[in-house]
Amino acid sequence: MKIARVTGTVTATVKEPSLAGSKLLIVDVEDGRGDVLERSLVAVDTCGAGVGDMVLLTTGSAARLSSGSGTLPLDVAIIAVIDHIEIAGQSASTSSSKKRKT
Repeated sequence: MKIARVTGTVTATVKEPSLAGSKLLIVDVEDGRGDVLERSLVAVDTCGAGVGDMVLLTTGSAARLSSGSGTLPLDVAIIAVIDHIEIAGQSASTSSSKKRKT
């Protein structure tokens, strides 16, 4: 799994039919301190993330499993919205684009 920040959205009106209804988001993979390691991956959102959210990604065959169908043609899926990260006793920035019920 990887930590990432949602930076944008993707709209594709013509796509693989099995992706119909899937929300596509652009994410930058980050380390725990917020430094960008990999830019502009497109991920299928499975949990209602939004721009600015820090999320947890899964990749490869695990991404297909998270969507509930092992037949979807996807490589990256958002499986969680991160509430808090702590590294060596210090909190990392995880500002969210919206308030969430806990």
